[in-house]
Amino acid sequence: MKRVREAIARTELDWLILFHPVSIHWLTGSDAKSYQAFQCLMVSAESRPTVMLTRESERNEFEDDAWIDELETWGGSEPQDPLEVFGDIANKLGLQGKRVGIEVPAYYLHPHHYEKVKLFLGRALVAEPTGLVPHLKLVKSPREIELVRKAGAIADEAMRSFTAALQPGRSELQVAAEVYRTLLAEGSGLPASTMNLVSGKRAGFSHGAPTERILQHGDAGNVEYGAAYKRYTATIGRQFCLGAPSRRVQHLYDVVRAAADACIAEIRDGVPAIVPHEAAKRVIAEAGFDRYRIHTSGYGIAPGFPPSWGEPLNMFGGTTDVLKAGMVISVEPPVFIGSEHLGARIIDNVLVTENGAELLGRFPRELVVA
Repeated sequence: MKRVREAIARTELDWLILFHPVSIHWLTGSDAKSYQAFQCLMVSAESRPTVMLTRESERNEFEDDAWIDELETWGGSEPQDPLEVFGDIANKLGLQGKRVGIEVPAYYLHPHHYEKVKLFLGRALVAEPTGLVPHLKLVKSPREIELVRKAGAIADEAMRSFTAALQPGRSELQVAAEVYRTLLAEGSGLPASTMNLVSGKRAGFSHGAPTERILQHGDAGNVEYGAAYKRYTATIGRQFCLGAPSRRVQHLYDVVRAAADACIAEIRDGVPAIVPHEAAKRVIAEAGFDRYRIHTSGYGIAPGFPPSWGEPLNMFGGTTDVLKAGMVISVEPPVFIGSEHLGARIIDNVLVTENGAELLGRFPRELVVA
């Protein structure tokens, strides 16, 4: 909170209003599902009480489980416009006479609410520093890294369950069920994003969900999921084949594996994020697959709330981000060829260190052959 207050002051703001559940989680510890409706945390640049506004149905959870100074709620047994309550709080705090900034997250602030907040604050709203808190938390504390390591160990265990369940005659959904069973049994919460699992002619779908499709001998495919320990997420993705892979499937895997290795080799403290991306891009381009590279080479991994666990750091073209020791990055340069119904993406998380990158997962990175 001290770091956030200092950052607000450096931005020459008096107050910052936070809407992203990850920002609220980072500052309060709240794990509530209140992100489903209007909520915000009001933080002053000075040492004034923080004010949390959420729906009345979350009162008990916030009072018992969150670190906040003042709690205000809206709704309850009957509907209520949350912006009416927001206006009352803003008037009490005198926000219209201050310099105020707001987060504008991608998923968690309805456009109608955004417009009403802007209208109410008027000239007091002088900035939308959406990345202020997320950028402060890109470098993880030792305790946060412990939580990510725990999530990674759970993800590894779930991948062992996946490979054991991978056999002809079972549906994609049946195999996915084994992954989710292991995640929950080993202590993971529900991941912020749903699983990707594709096989056979669906193998060219880069983010396809599991279906009732029955696995068959000769299928190639891809799986990706996250494990979440106290919201801190570790992701993993592997290529698989039921039976010996064709030469084309093996080649795609080899290219993507080499691209991921080249990317990881460039990751270290102080390196511009575009450098590992360009290393992966070169490998894929030299193999003739550059036009099938349809995804970032990697991104920051955060505590996650549906529908995302990503942070505002990406390894892709045009990025100005710089890697720092303590960041946790997903490495996943892909190739997906729709016309061939084929794709390949290996996903591993790394911890950026002073001299390189530490792989956080322990599950083998080879092509899974069942």
